[in-house]
Amino acid sequence: MASPPDTSKTVKLERYNSYVRRLHLTKLLHSSSKLFFRATILIALVLILFLTLNHPPLFDNSPPHHHGHALLSTSLFSSIGGGASWEKQLRHSATPRRSNGFTVLVTGASGFVGSHCSLALKKRGDGVLGLDNFNDYYDPTLKRDRQKFLQKHQIFIVEGDLNDTPLLNKLFDVVPFTHVLHLAAQAGVRYAMKNPQSYVASNVAGFINLLEVCKSANPQPSIVWASSSSVYGLNTEVPFSESDRTDQPASLYAATKKAGKAIDVYKTQDDKEVARDFTYIDDVVKGCLGALDTAEKSTGSGGKKKGPAQLRVYNLGNTSPVPVGRLVSILENLLNTKAKKHVIRMPRNGDVPYTHANVSLAYKDFGYKPATDLASGLRKFVKWYVSYYGIQPRVKKETRFNNAHSEESS
Repeated sequence: MASPPDTSKTVKLERYNSYVRRLHLTKLLHSSSKLFFRATILIALVLILFLTLNHPPLFDNSPPHHHGHALLSTSLFSSIGGGASWEKQLRHSATPRRSNGFTVLVTGASGFVGSHCSLALKKRGDGVLGLDNFNDYYDPTLKRDRQKFLQKHQIFIVEGDLNDTPLLNKLFDVVPFTHVLHLAAQAGVRYAMKNPQSYVASNVAGFINLLEVCKSANPQPSIVWASSSSVYGLNTEVPFSESDRTDQPASLYAATKKAGKAIDVYKTQDDKEVARDFTYIDDVVKGCLGALDTAEKSTGSGGKKKGPAQLRVYNLGNTSPVPVGRLVSILENLLNTKAKKHVIRMPRNGDVPYTHANVSLAYKDFGYKPATDLASGLRKFVKWYVSYYGIQPRVKKETRFNNAHSEESS
């Protein structure tokens, strides 16, 4: 009788083949899982990037006193590039509403002069885009309130620094500015002796950076730059004329403005009264707009000069110097309060002893003529001040007038 066939080898082979199939299936499932996981991560990253570019951030890391406006900080700009909604805000704010209207970049737009000039330009139909770093040289609350007020008038302020070249380049890429009204600067004469670096960074480096970006822009904008009477320094010729020397500054503040207040009542080193050519804000605005209106178009394009450029220097002032002691007396009468005066000698490396502007050239070229005397300007200022800060003096109380703006004076 024949022996049964040996099937052990067949069984082993089938078991081996089954093992190999299971192994291949396991490897296939493992590879598919990895591929699916990587695809999920990639899709998630794309969605996160899309949402970041088209929607505002969930968390606000802006400085104190921020009141919820959609501002762009320098760090935010660097990380997301602005975004479509942000660019839309820029264009909406900068688009003029009158035919042949200007498109103006106003630096220092949340400052005293900057906010008033921005509003005046907007009211007459020009497009305005503001730029400000909202520093804390004085209480930023006032700057934020000005920002809110300008926002109501469709004026958008970008929060950023003049030394941020990528930000400036982005602004000029998005908006074809016809004019730049450069009012941003580190202010204060005596503070310059405490923090000189801030003056160099803003008044020199920041200004040069702005000029370089303007030079590379196409079209190149016309530029109006506000300096300071401090540049006349130790000049003894009065009234100050645009042709006077400005190479003897009395302070670092004056030097940086040329290169690119118990109440302290000061007197000169020889015990004479310090006098100032105090100018009301409405008169300053008229002068700034007059300079803009008469500025010729740039003669260059895309960083290249194609002809001689217009260069003009104008004094803006009230043409009537008043002793600082007289200003204090007017305030005492308006507030019905006696001031505590601290009379001190002015340091030799501090402010200039007097200012007096010769404005004949500004009058000749664009009809500049100051219209508000010191007493009238201070009366308006006091009404605004006591209302804004909620003070209860012995003067007639008025409405806060939009919290920050209208009654501010020089």
